[in-house]
Amino acid sequence: MADEEAFRHFVAERSPALLRLAYLLTADRANAEDLVQNALVKAYLRWKRIETNPEAYVRRILVTVAADERRRPHRRHETATEAPPELPGSDPFAAIDGNVRLRAALAELPAGQRAAVVLRHWVGLEVAEVAELLGCSPGTVRSQTLRGLDKLREAYGTVRDDAHG
Repeated sequence: MADEEAFRHFVAERSPALLRLAYLLTADRANAEDLVQNALVKAYLRWKRIETNPEAYVRRILVTVAADERRRPHRRHETATEAPPELPGSDPFAAIDGNVRLRAALAELPAGQRAAVVLRHWVGLEVAEVAELLGCSPGTVRSQTLRGLDKLREAYGTVRDDAHG
């Protein structure tokens, strides 16, 4: 019972942050909601074995499931729209960034670059943590982040200063 209550508390407290991360990884509201739901189901099934830092564990599931989804053939033909559809009422994703241009530019990044940029600059993880989450080397994280940021700057018409980049 204590484990179930701990899981409920975790879901209540961390779901908004997990949903924002999933949205940034998928660039699609419905896919983000599905991704979080799938990740939480996987986490629930292993909840008793998660010893420390359940949020990091669920983040890892999010990144892995998002990568798996991108590899499926039915996903390959889909393209992101310039902006998510506007829904009546309050939009829980408005807090991510009110700038439609940034969200559109982020959605255009290749999956690896988007994940690296989001995990480094939105979630605030260190290079080693992102490398572990993505299953790659720290050098790959740095290069994917650099390329992703360059593409975002390009979308905004700004140029990276190599001395300060």
